[in-house]
Amino acid sequence: MKNFLLMVLGLTFSVSAVFAADSEEKQEALHWAGCGITKKAFMKELAAEYEKIYGVPFVLEGGGATKGIRRVKDRSVDLGGSCRPKLPGVAEERYVHMTPVAWDALVVMVHKDNPVSDISLRQVKDLYEGKITNWKELGGYDAPIELLVRKGKISGVGYTLRQLIWGNPDQEFKGSKEYPSSGPLEKAIETNPNAIGISGISSASKRNVKLLALEGKTPSLENIQSGNYLLYRPLYITYMARNNPRLKEIKRFIAFALSKQGRKIIRAQGVVPYLDAIGLTSKQKEQRRKVRELQEKHLSSKE
Repeated sequence: MKNFLLMVLGLTFSVSAVFAADSEEKQEALHWAGCGITKKAFMKELAAEYEKIYGVPFVLEGGGATKGIRRVKDRSVDLGGSCRPKLPGVAEERYVHMTPVAWDALVVMVHKDNPVSDISLRQVKDLYEGKITNWKELGGYDAPIELLVRKGKISGVGYTLRQLIWGNPDQEFKGSKEYPSSGPLEKAIETNPNAIGISGISSASKRNVKLLALEGKTPSLENIQSGNYLLYRPLYITYMARNNPRLKEIKRFIAFALSKQGRKIIRAQGVVPYLDAIGLTSKQKEQRRKVRELQEKHLSSKE
């Protein structure tokens, strides 16, 4: 009996030690950094549900799309989020894996009381080139336009906008004021009746602003999913695979994000899961062609 009790006590100790070790391992947080748009689109909610299921907490930081790629590369975080692809030929972004998880749209935001409700691609182009400077040129009041833009040319919004409309990542913007991230820019439009700017719908839709239709198409879930709304882009989870001790956990999280349950969580935020509209990938060349054609059409009508 004594030996049996010792054996039971030993087994109990061993099992407790295993559970304690397992619990300790599960409590090791995954550190994420990236663009605020990706964070608001799905990351906060997915991370919370993942922790409930697997016991793995997350530390979520902002910082922008560039940090969502480069902090992964320098291994100061485990994984990240980006609303732009990697820059070709840039060493700081080489070897970073980019897994698309959702679709986002670039939307034009104005103050909620602004009477303007629609804008064309040509008008967006003229606005950012400094050719439109008064609201009456867009069908609004006689007041100066204050164009708010993201600082730098490789932010998620700025880079995507330059690529989709100009096909030129070095295009200069004639903004009235620059912002280091999308959050402060969006907040400024909430309180400034003369302001206008562009952000991702995943973030902008949660603000007290008015979203303009583009070429007559609203940035609705249906229009984004079908590709009828022209300015759309993937949202990515980023990570390094080489010599990464957290790779197994990262891949499990990505699998969860792409799963039926993960997609349901993403949809609940008003965001299109990537796998719900995978056909948009093949439409992106067509998307850019349509943008160019619409610009040429508007240009010809002015001549």
